[in-house]
Amino acid sequence: MKPFTREEHILIADAITAAEKTTSGEIVVVVAPSSSGYYFFALLCMALIALFVPLPLIHLTKWPIEYVYLIQLGVFALGVLVAQWRPLRVAIAPRGLKQSRAHLRAIEQFLAQDLHTTKGRTGVLIYVSDAERYAEVIADSGIYEKVPHHVWDDLIDKLTADIGRGDRVQGFVDAIETAGKILAGHFPPGPLGEDELPNHLIVLDAAKLA
Repeated sequence: MKPFTREEHILIADAITAAEKTTSGEIVVVVAPSSSGYYFFALLCMALIALFVPLPLIHLTKWPIEYVYLIQLGVFALGVLVAQWRPLRVAIAPRGLKQSRAHLRAIEQFLAQDLHTTKGRTGVLIYVSDAERYAEVIADSGIYEKVPHHVWDDLIDKLTADIGRGDRVQGFVDAIETAGKILAGHFPPGPLGEDELPNHLIVLDAAKLA
């Protein structure tokens, strides 16, 4: 994922501020280069490959078992080295695993960004994970009482299409505006216009993901 520029951060922050002026809801946007490092799965794959290396060597050669064992260790060591490349780890991970990890990371960010602490339980998270090609909206209980889950589907479909075309900033701006309109229809702004959470794009550090 290409880093967001300062101007892009400002555009997205301004869109959040504008949307929240029309509603008492709180909108937070989080982008993750990846939702997981997938180290465990990659190492498991490399271990399985190394496990089966001796079979053809034992049956097709007359090499001493010590040589076969050393080759097996070498294959595993090479696999561990290759597994340090994150794009490979993401590529070999099953789609179901990637979807699950991305969803769990979205829930984690909903809590980490204090969206569950808003007074009216009207926090909304727009979460995008680049490596998994995954996007999701998570809303607090106060919103789900009035806005069903499927209402957010069109927002996600358009956002992912925009990102796929390389127009990610406009995609986020449009998604934020849409979220603001959905919230405004059910949660008008309060008399004090209180803003409970920061209005800026949050980009997670992929290096810290296990």
